[in-house]
Amino acid sequence: MNDGGGPVDATPSSPSEAAEDSGRDGGLTLAEYQMAAARTINTSLATDQRLVDAAAGLAEEAGEVLGLVRKHVFMHHELDRARLITELGDALWCLTAVAGAVGLSLDDVAAANLAKLRRRYPDGYSDAASAKR
Repeated sequence: MNDGGGPVDATPSSPSEAAEDSGRDGGLTLAEYQMAAARTINTSLATDQRLVDAAAGLAEEAGEVLGLVRKHVFMHHELDRARLITELGDALWCLTAVAGAVGLSLDDVAAANLAKLRRRYPDGYSDAASAKR
């Protein structure tokens, strides 16, 4: 995605490429990713416009992921892992932009999600625990 508000070609396309760009072996932290991705935010938009643009982009990119998976499962296409990485990366960028537009860190989002999952599934996932939600 490169519609003026999304990632540009200089954005790493995989965690390993991002780690190489950071000068480190291994992956990035969420905070490092958020900081690196922020350089490609369209600053000509007002904050509320960036929020809507990123949220819409997140829905669009989720649709791209769904399309790849749907074709793989129902139409027996080979799963294009390279394209899946690209689309998941675009979704991550949009998620990062949404969080940033409202002053949230990805670390806080991830921690809140894990806390919710621990409450919901204290012993790990089970169909019974899922039915009690």
